[in-house]
Amino acid sequence: MRVPLSWLREYVDLPAGETGRDVQAKLVAAGLEVETVEQLGAGLKGPLVVGQVLAIEELEGFKKPIRYCQVDVGRANGTGEPQNIVCGARNFRVGDKVVVVLPGAELPGGFAISARKTYGKVSEGMICSASELGMSDDHDGIIVLPPEHEAGSDAIELLELVDEVLDIAVTPDRGYCLSMRGIARETAIAYELPLRDPALLDVPAPNSHGYPVKVADPIGCDRFTARTVTGLDPEAHSPIWLQRRLQKAGMRPVSLAVDITNYVMLELGQPLHAYDRTRINGAIGVRRAEPGEKLTTLDGTQRVLDGEDLVITDESGPIGLAGVMGGANTEIADATADPGTGQVVGTTEVVIEAAHFAPVSVARTARRHKLSSEASRRFERGVDPQAASAAAQRTVDLLVLLAGGTAEVGVTEIIAPSAPHTITLPADHPDKVAGVRYGRETVVRRLQQIGCDVYGADDLTVTVPSWRPDLTDPNDLAEEVIRLEGYENLPSTLPLPPAGRGLTERQRLHRRVGRALAGAGYVEALNYPFIGEEVLDQFGLAADDPRRDVVRLVNPLSDAEPALRTTLLPGLLGALRRNHGRGEHDLALFETGLVFRATGDEPPAAVLPVDRRPTDEQIAALDAALPHQPRRAAAVLAGDREQAGWWGKGTPVSWADAVEAGRIVAREAGVELIVRQDQQDPWHPGRCAALLALVDGEEILVGNAGELHPRVTKALGLPERTCAMEIELDRLERAGTGRVEAPHVSTFPVATQDVALVVGASVPAAEVETALREGAGELLESLRLFDVFTGEQLGEGKKSLAYALRFRAPDRTLTAEEIAASRDAAVAVAADRTGATLRGA
Repeated sequence: MRVPLSWLREYVDLPAGETGRDVQAKLVAAGLEVETVEQLGAGLKGPLVVGQVLAIEELEGFKKPIRYCQVDVGRANGTGEPQNIVCGARNFRVGDKVVVVLPGAELPGGFAISARKTYGKVSEGMICSASELGMSDDHDGIIVLPPEHEAGSDAIELLELVDEVLDIAVTPDRGYCLSMRGIARETAIAYELPLRDPALLDVPAPNSHGYPVKVADPIGCDRFTARTVTGLDPEAHSPIWLQRRLQKAGMRPVSLAVDITNYVMLELGQPLHAYDRTRINGAIGVRRAEPGEKLTTLDGTQRVLDGEDLVITDESGPIGLAGVMGGANTEIADATADPGTGQVVGTTEVVIEAAHFAPVSVARTARRHKLSSEASRRFERGVDPQAASAAAQRTVDLLVLLAGGTAEVGVTEIIAPSAPHTITLPADHPDKVAGVRYGRETVVRRLQQIGCDVYGADDLTVTVPSWRPDLTDPNDLAEEVIRLEGYENLPSTLPLPPAGRGLTERQRLHRRVGRALAGAGYVEALNYPFIGEEVLDQFGLAADDPRRDVVRLVNPLSDAEPALRTTLLPGLLGALRRNHGRGEHDLALFETGLVFRATGDEPPAAVLPVDRRPTDEQIAALDAALPHQPRRAAAVLAGDREQAGWWGKGTPVSWADAVEAGRIVAREAGVELIVRQDQQDPWHPGRCAALLALVDGEEILVGNAGELHPRVTKALGLPERTCAMEIELDRLERAGTGRVEAPHVSTFPVATQDVALVVGASVPAAEVETALREGAGELLESLRLFDVFTGEQLGEGKKSLAYALRFRAPDRTLTAEEIAASRDAAVAVAADRTGATLRGA
């Protein structure tokens, strides 16, 4: 909404020195979004005067028509002699009054005017167009003024060229601010000044002599006012002040009748429509359209109507889209000269429509036909229904004043029964919402300022004004009090939430895992939980793999990734590929998050109500419709795990590093993993480990780790020998002790014993390690595999596994006999379970 400051002053007596910037600050403090303050006429310097064209000489021999004009500018040039001016415009003739800028003046944009020779003549100034004066973007021709203005008079004041215009972004809940009346009310409140309400007019009572109107849909149209004006002068034009106000507000002058309806709409916020009465067949009606009906609107487009469209009709059919745009067959006719008589003909009788239409109906019609208008913008945000009669009266008065018309005595007014909206509000409710004590007097005063009627003491009964349909509940009223008292006056206080119960065990495990992996050198990479099924093909997953049972989204962000992930690896490997492509070759990334595993047994999700809180049963039914969402952790590695340097060669990542990442995660849950060889896509079948944990004495699979299959790395564009680990945290939590104890630092010495066991080449080192742990008993503090050897000395199909065993007692120094006994017991159990023999024995 563009608000000229000069127009605003008609309704509010602002202080004389108050600028647009000052008003902007006040309105912003009151909660309005004033985006800019445009300075009209900035840089304009006179003399800029009215001139009368005395003579026109057509200059020949140029590429375009050029005219050499003599213009009377009175005594404005100091001599009284006519000014000689070269001009290329063709839309004026001898005797016309025009706008002339004389040498020494300066137009907006720093364009200085001087006498200069052009087209073989000396031009002593310039005849101006609207665009050259910054009035509009019209380049078609120069400004032709009405004949009553005296030559030599000041055109700057006449054309109101110097002004300030506030550009206000009106939010959807403040439709009343799409009018000068609404902005003036907010300004008056901000300055604590009285308001001259332009809607306070004497309106005649409705009678039976008005133009006949039939409203068949009182819900879509709850108020319809019709007035008739006859005897209009078809040659009457909009006065300059009216045109300038429309231009400053961002509208283009069209014709007097149309300009007046637009002016009243801007003034009062009530959209109006003027019909040429001679083009209306019978009574005006308001109804829903018949599906397939057609209407040609004022923009010249034929539209096929929908059964939900609210239309204005006569006996011939639809003549307008209610609240959106009128029809072309009843529009006001432009004044034209009759070819036979030369007499000017045009519309001389008009019917004024001022109605109130349902906001939802107008909004849907405008969107359905992709036809947004100034009227629809206001109706869909809420128009004051009580202003319809005043707007119609204001339009009639202006038509009588400016077009010489006569107002007929008939007044048609159809009103559907309705009651004002009332809200019960505790007087201290705004205090509780804001955390500030305003007091009853302040609350009542502020609500009365916005137009409410307030009654009561401790509990206030508030009747909302008709122009504020956005005020529907106590919180809306509290917001009005708070914004008018000033948001800047609200104290900055921190909320005091009740004490919580801390993190759940699941949340603690999630955080511990993230810290542990970050401490081990991994970098967290957060990815979107969306995948495309193409990546599952690249993983080489079998058709019956449960990871292919994805949950599809109805409205995915990308058509390439329309499903929710069933594994964390696609996102992590994509991040690894991007970083590798940008020059980072030694990478270790991790992520913790949810995956989504559909079982196929989920019931359809019900649509919950929005007017009340769902019941516990409805929430439970909605939860049952969700897929299973286990929490997982995953890590991917590529390049060197240890960098090369003067100390020696680097160590490339291997499947063992991926397995160790799984152990790091498991230790945070207090779980010792059981590692066995496995075959699982997308891992290499010979370098894939199954990560198992004991739950109630039973081994369960919690994850996999190892090196990715070469065809997978090739399909995904990954570095060779890329390794990955994925593990389910929820299963680890069930297998864990629930509490991770800090390591105990013993004061007694440790005893180290090394054993080298020869086993079959197919025996997993993890089985040997498990047997050694069980055999060594409680005195074993730790065990580490430090060497694997194969060779002719051992024989074909054999390998040697060398372990370092650390023994320590918590309460004493171990004797040599105790250490030897524990070691021998460990070897014996390993020999019994895996067939191991001591190397060299």
